[in-house]
Amino acid sequence: MIRGVRTGKRGHRNAIRHRTGRRRRFRCGGRRESEEGSPISRIRDHIRRHTNPSVFFASGALVLVFCIVGVVEPERFKAAALSLRSAIGTHFGWFYVLSAALFLGLALWLMMSRFGRLRLGPDSARPEFGFPSWIAMIFTAGMGIGLVTYGVYEPVMHTGDPFVSESGEPATTAMRYTLFHWGLHPWAIYVVPGLALGYFCFRKGLPMRPASALYPLIGDRINGWIGNLIDILAVFTTLVGIATSLGLGTRQIGSGLSGAFGLHDGAALHLLIIAAVTAVAVASVLAGLDRGIRRMAVLTLWTAGALLAVTAALGPRLFMVGAAVSGLGEYLQNIVEMSLTFVPPGTDPQAQEFSSRWTLFYWGWWVSWSPFVGMFLARISYGRTVREFIAACLFAPLTISVLWFGVFGGAGIFHRLQDGAPAAGGPGAALFGLLHALGLPEPAYAALVVFAIIVLAAFYITSADSASLVVDMLTNGGDPHPVRLQRVFWSSLIGLIAVVLLVAGGDAAVQALEAAAVCAALPFCAVLVLMAVSLVTAVRRDGADAAEGSPEPRRPRTMRTDPSGPPDAPRRRQ
Repeated sequence: MIRGVRTGKRGHRNAIRHRTGRRRRFRCGGRRESEEGSPISRIRDHIRRHTNPSVFFASGALVLVFCIVGVVEPERFKAAALSLRSAIGTHFGWFYVLSAALFLGLALWLMMSRFGRLRLGPDSARPEFGFPSWIAMIFTAGMGIGLVTYGVYEPVMHTGDPFVSESGEPATTAMRYTLFHWGLHPWAIYVVPGLALGYFCFRKGLPMRPASALYPLIGDRINGWIGNLIDILAVFTTLVGIATSLGLGTRQIGSGLSGAFGLHDGAALHLLIIAAVTAVAVASVLAGLDRGIRRMAVLTLWTAGALLAVTAALGPRLFMVGAAVSGLGEYLQNIVEMSLTFVPPGTDPQAQEFSSRWTLFYWGWWVSWSPFVGMFLARISYGRTVREFIAACLFAPLTISVLWFGVFGGAGIFHRLQDGAPAAGGPGAALFGLLHALGLPEPAYAALVVFAIIVLAAFYITSADSASLVVDMLTNGGDPHPVRLQRVFWSSLIGLIAVVLLVAGGDAAVQALEAAAVCAALPFCAVLVLMAVSLVTAVRRDGADAAEGSPEPRRPRTMRTDPSGPPDAPRRRQ
């Protein structure tokens, strides 16, 4: 047990003390009556009771400043952000490469070691969600709209890259690097904060915030300025990452509607798309974690599977199977070499350009998303064992990614070799270019485009729901059951940021803010390394209590019956 941390009846919900010495009281079920006073005093009391004001206002101001700069000076901001991102890749790319390899090695070691028997919660805890729903929420939150955006575009672009062409057979090598960027390493990056936060929150009674994962290293200072700084950085990367994803998805949806129905792909259409998607996301937030996020994640996975099946049935099936199998084989054969490859400046220009444009960008992007995805994975994984958590986070998404890129990437490469159509128009238009290349009649093509747009919107909505939950947990001090109205506020704010950036600042503002989020990943990558050290320290202390032959408890605890878990959580859902 970590000294100074209460893990008893009240758990992490009622025992969080900040550096002011005041006791943080979280909502634990029933609705609390508002205290009498003026509206201003009631607002002040609400902020004091339901937020961490330092993180709430500082992170909001930081995002506001970056959005204003992106709108007022989009081109200059974009040039500065891209220049900084390039400099980080040149001088600190080795740090990203080593860190990603370290996280994957750590995850595999924990999964296969005796520590894999430890649970995210008391030893008698049992999961809140059924396995299918849990996997659906893991995958849809972790990859989101990017999988649909780059499912065709990235493999097709790799086939024409000089570095890939010289490294082997273009189609197979393109699939190898695509799976490298979307396979085990991104999820290993997510596993570190997810496992650490789930462990320290549900097993040790600490609040659900990134700083809690550093408790064995810095102790009570997690409640001071160091912890607040980490939380502010996490809020910034989460809001900016989700808003830019909505911007990218909006452009892709607009491209599909323009190509299929002849609509003008301009600011008015983008505004309508963002408003519609945000409205559905807010409705899902109001429905709650079980009725909203869980059901939306399952629906998203089913619709994505249907689009995958239709494309596989209409596309070049033998070529797609060959691309998936050969790409997976080369990926597994070369994973160690690729994991530890860093091209220093002045050696191989083609290899350096490829690494900077793709690998280092992805590693920075996954790190920038890690506080959001990690916290969400922790929140939905109560009662899972360490081994179960790591195996699900690593291998279930890898399996889905192999199928997805095998079908869409394989079909895209095939048609690129035939006529070059799927790559035209950039990432936003690549998917719809592939659907058009399938040769369907116009009515069927239009229907398939509409269905693909639904899949795009569903992926974003699940990510936005998860992000609003995580941002509210970050800004309220770590309460895993934030006030619903505040989640609506954050979900609406994400849509508003996307509107301001895309409509007022254009593509340059979106790209600039995306580069800024990747730049912010550098300090957070150092935080992830410290989280890994802290997690290993804690599980080694706990390992002695997890005997290999210990019997299972007679009365399993769930999120409802376990006092260290949220008391108003729903019963386990399938």
